[in-house]
Amino acid sequence: MYCFILCYPQTIEKMAVPVKILCILMLLLHKSSQQEVFNDKETLNPPANYKIGWMETLDDEKLISKITIPGTHESLALHGGPLAECQSWSLENQLKAGIRYFDLRVSGFELIVMHGPIYQHTTLSEVLITIRKFLSEFTTETVLVRVKPIFPMKGKVQNLVENEIKNAKDIWVKPSVPRIGEVRGKIVFVQKNSFKLGIILSETDKKGDYKVTNVKVKEEKIKKHLEEAANQCRTGSALSLSYSSGTSLGTYMLIWILPNGLAKQINPCLYDHLEKEFKNNSKPCFGIIAMDFPGLDLIQTVIKFNT
Repeated sequence: MYCFILCYPQTIEKMAVPVKILCILMLLLHKSSQQEVFNDKETLNPPANYKIGWMETLDDEKLISKITIPGTHESLALHGGPLAECQSWSLENQLKAGIRYFDLRVSGFELIVMHGPIYQHTTLSEVLITIRKFLSEFTTETVLVRVKPIFPMKGKVQNLVENEIKNAKDIWVKPSVPRIGEVRGKIVFVQKNSFKLGIILSETDKKGDYKVTNVKVKEEKIKKHLEEAANQCRTGSALSLSYSSGTSLGTYMLIWILPNGLAKQINPCLYDHLEKEFKNNSKPCFGIIAMDFPGLDLIQTVIKFNT
């Protein structure tokens, strides 16, 4: 119908009013489908008016646990092919796109960043340099970093990180939740399990939730997790973390849904759910939402809960 109307506009005059209304609805649907909610391109092409320093307008007195933060899962999983890659943008581009939470899997061997057994061609030291450079330009921002120790030499990660950041004035390592004004221009470490520097994370995902055998079931889990996150966020006592990421790798499925393919299906659902929540509720807080392959419009939708 849509193609027919585009090709033969002269026929519209002969159509009944309900058909014209259907045409308008289809045009609106086409427009909404053009939102960039999924991105697997390396280049970042924001519009001219894209605001990089979105945290500038946040109240200095607000707890960082009471805002909604766009993040990425396996933030630097840029190498290793479709089985391993979870993002397409570099760290610098993710920062410019508005991402403010980074999930890093770090080995005790020279603090290299890994995804499973695959080296991601960078180290925690290099990551901190890039983030500091960004924060020196955008001083109103704060960047959250989660270090998850992994093999090899997993047990050495904590001490190596402590030595790396020793006496650093621009990194928050306390377990207490800071106010925005306390951490502008700074890196905030977040902790979970074997890493004990920074704010304590409260994850809404349960064990095994990242394994996906049914996309619709995954969509419902994400909605449930965000509802739980909103409840946690009201108190602000802990920093909530929810994931929209996943894979069917390692499940019984004969045809695996890999991170890229799942994000292509999940991100539009997440976008629509957040848009609905934004319109129907009094701007709830969701804490951190960690995504795979997010597009600019999805990131902006997460950010606007803070406006």
